[in-house]
Amino acid sequence: MNGSTLFVVNLIATWYMVGLIWMVQIVHYNMFDRVGAEQFQQYEADHNRLITPIVGVPMLFELATAILLIVTAPDSFPRWAAVLGVVLIALIWLSTVLLQIPYHSRLLNGFDEATYRQLVSSNWIRTILWTARGGLMAYYAAIAMK
Repeated sequence: MNGSTLFVVNLIATWYMVGLIWMVQIVHYNMFDRVGAEQFQQYEADHNRLITPIVGVPMLFELATAILLIVTAPDSFPRWAAVLGVVLIALIWLSTVLLQIPYHSRLLNGFDEATYRQLVSSNWIRTILWTARGGLMAYYAAIAMK
């Protein structure tokens, strides 16, 4: 895969995640407190099971292509921007592993208002970081199209 194709695949994976994280942040997570105590454990278990392939596969594509871009980026995409992109992904993954996954694990035991609020507020970290990554990629895509 040449650098330009790699860049496009990474751009697509990134913008898929930007759209998904905003939908999760604004719509999906904000409805967790409306499920009801009786149904919440099953709802949370279903959420975890169903969202994992929708999020996990694109995250892996994004990470792999971002790492490869450090070495094989097109001329219009500077190495420092490729490295910054990987740093942003690393921060997203750290937030996911250290914050969001533990909050979801706690919610598997049943709805807890404090944990729910921590999940929603901490998810802004990923939302902002993915949006920044999307902006970085879009900026260099626009430069490449000139």
